[in-house]
Amino acid sequence: MYQSLQEFIAGKAPMDNDAMDAICSFFEVISTKRNQVLIHYDEAADYYYFVNKGAVRLFTINAEGQELSRYFAFEGTFVTALPSFIDRQPAKEYLQTIEPSELLRIKRANFYYLVRTVPVFAAIYTEILEMGFITAQQRIYGFQGDDALSKVRWVIKNQPKLLLRVSNKMVASYLGISPSTLSRIKSKL
Repeated sequence: MYQSLQEFIAGKAPMDNDAMDAICSFFEVISTKRNQVLIHYDEAADYYYFVNKGAVRLFTINAEGQELSRYFAFEGTFVTALPSFIDRQPAKEYLQTIEPSELLRIKRANFYYLVRTVPVFAAIYTEILEMGFITAQQRIYGFQGDDALSKVRWVIKNQPKLLLRVSNKMVASYLGISPSTLSRIKSKL
């Protein structure tokens, strides 16, 4: 159950089995159903999740009641409502599985303990923050002024799993276009 996490960590730095086992001992395995909410809008994020199997999304709901997807996580990646995880304030978004999933979760206190005491884990956290920032910046600046076709091409190039595993409605909300526009573009590609 920890193989994917171990491979992820080992890909960052060599580590002996005892150190790897110590890190993994902080993670709890959970199985979820499709559409299970892990973090609610008004809750603070208490866990960081590693996706072993399945898919998770972060989204919010606007004043008109529309879901706006912000991020998707698939196998081999970490996910949480990061601002809430850091500052302990309500998430102001939802974290939800979109497929039946197997996740490894670590409590906030244990996560930061590993960041403080295990240099490779601190490096992983830094990498998570940097990649999250880069992806957000690419998405924000890449989408400003882009037409719908350009947005879909960006997803094909940068996040191809989205079009294969996520509903058109969710992808469209992520891209800021209508589901019908997304369907039309996909049929032409």
